[in-house]
Amino acid sequence: MLHYDTEARGQPNSPSYRIYFKTSEGKYISPFHDIPLHAEVEKVLFNMVVEVPRWSNAKMEIATKEVLNPIKQDVKKGALRFVANVFPHKGYIWNYGALPQTWEDPNHTDKDTKCCGDNDPIDVCDVGSLVCVPGQVIQVKVLGVLAMIDEGETDWKVIAINADDPDAQNLNSIDDVRKQKPGHLEATVDWFKKYKLPDGKPENRFAFNGQFKDKDFALEIIQSTHEHWKALMQKNANSGEIECKNTSVCESPFTCSSEDARKVVESAPALSNALPLSPGVDKWHFL
Repeated sequence: MLHYDTEARGQPNSPSYRIYFKTSEGKYISPFHDIPLHAEVEKVLFNMVVEVPRWSNAKMEIATKEVLNPIKQDVKKGALRFVANVFPHKGYIWNYGALPQTWEDPNHTDKDTKCCGDNDPIDVCDVGSLVCVPGQVIQVKVLGVLAMIDEGETDWKVIAINADDPDAQNLNSIDDVRKQKPGHLEATVDWFKKYKLPDGKPENRFAFNGQFKDKDFALEIIQSTHEHWKALMQKNANSGEIECKNTSVCESPFTCSSEDARKVVESAPALSNALPLSPGVDKWHFL
């Protein structure tokens, strides 16, 4: 399995903060495009790019519209975005992130949800007990998937577990999660349904009446989004504002040199001291 490092730039807790990715040899890469979807030849495990650690609130995400797609904090109306604590949930209740080399095509209407994709890599919820850090790349076992409809777009939520987690050997299906972590799947639906309510938005909806689909269904969805990503990287799909520059995708017209990638990172502001967080981040919302 490949190992990846990160390099922070800018000021933490500010709009300038970025987390760039590089190989163990120090070559800068895009976590969206250059990290393989599959973690090994057997294709049992998948690479997951962790954006948000469990129990934290900052809405960190892969910057799909920036060169090399670093992780940054989402900004809405000029302010950094934090997910509210909706009782009894403290921040995110799993390690949250994305599968690289996947793309939910906004021009593709899903046959089951009847909605188009959300223009992002497919999301992953790691339901294990280990707490990760932003930018960490972990290997996960896929267990199932939830189909959320977010403002009219299909937003798949893959349920997985870190292969290094103590519980990993006992979790091989969505039914295993239901049996061995009672209440966790119900809490996941509740979290996604309500997390935007403090911002004045309506509850999110779900396809399949909010029921989780099994591992085989999830793998089909992942493969479909991988094929959409392939089309994106070969200019066979409309990329819109998506930044496709990469350093390793075979025959992609967007491939750049390692030197060009290095210049991108070096042009970003140097790392500086973090700004203090607003006390409002710890506020509880009772809905």
